[in-house]
Amino acid sequence: MVFEGTYTALVTPFRRGEVDFGAFKTLLERQKAGGVAGVVPCGCTGEAATLSLDERKELLRLSLETIGGSLRVVPGTGTNATQSTIALTKEAERAGAPAALIITPYYNKPSQRGLVEHYLRVAEATTIPLVLYNVPGRTGVTLSAETVAELHASGRFAAIKEAAGSVDAVSDLRAKCGITVLSGDDSLTLPMMAVGAMGVVSVVSNLVPSLVREMVENALAGEYGAARQIHYRLLPVVRAAFVESNPSPIKAMLSLAGFVENELRAPLVPVGEKSLAVVRRALEGLGAEVEGRRP
Repeated sequence: MVFEGTYTALVTPFRRGEVDFGAFKTLLERQKAGGVAGVVPCGCTGEAATLSLDERKELLRLSLETIGGSLRVVPGTGTNATQSTIALTKEAERAGAPAALIITPYYNKPSQRGLVEHYLRVAEATTIPLVLYNVPGRTGVTLSAETVAELHASGRFAAIKEAAGSVDAVSDLRAKCGITVLSGDDSLTLPMMAVGAMGVVSVVSNLVPSLVREMVENALAGEYGAARQIHYRLLPVVRAAFVESNPSPIKAMLSLAGFVENELRAPLVPVGEKSLAVVRRALEGLGAEVEGRRP
């Protein structure tokens, strides 16, 4: 399976403490209309650590039912325990997901040898393509390029979401193995693609899927001048989307645009007043480019 293009790391809407499945379906339909390559439900942006198993199952079922015939649905199935990661990945496979995204185990801080063991055990227990996810700022552990190359040699890992905040990390990966790299940092998508990344798992495409898709497609076609212009247009909203811990800012933007409630699950909370002002200015700067924005 070849991974390229724009994949949206979907937020999980809540209303009065419960998952708002109606709002989630609206988000899915906007992604389909925006022409992205796929979506990633139940990831970090989707507050997966706070979701119950039943909620995860229903979010995946609804994703596959709503857009599975048009877009790839690649759920996040990683936890900080190998056994539960295997269980969640098996569940995704049974549900019909074409692939799964697996974050490095957080908190435990395993060695590189431990990471290899973790990922290979998941690979041995499942058959769908797996996507590695390196985000040391959230997990406290980094997948080295050498470890990624070793895992890629197994033939079970189709891509890596690289979110270490470094363009050099993409260069190292591409120099050591042929694994497909997807940017995990919206601000670095274009620079990463210039050195070999094939797309992005994006937070801001929750808000502007068509715009992110257009930038990525231009870069894939080698039209870097056009891609740069979109990159600059997106820069204020990208900065606003990370003014506080993700996904609080992007939920504030989606709420201001009328798509979801500005509600998160503890310990996450809505952005503060200063951050909200930054978010509002960025949203106003996009104007009509927020497709389907409600007054």
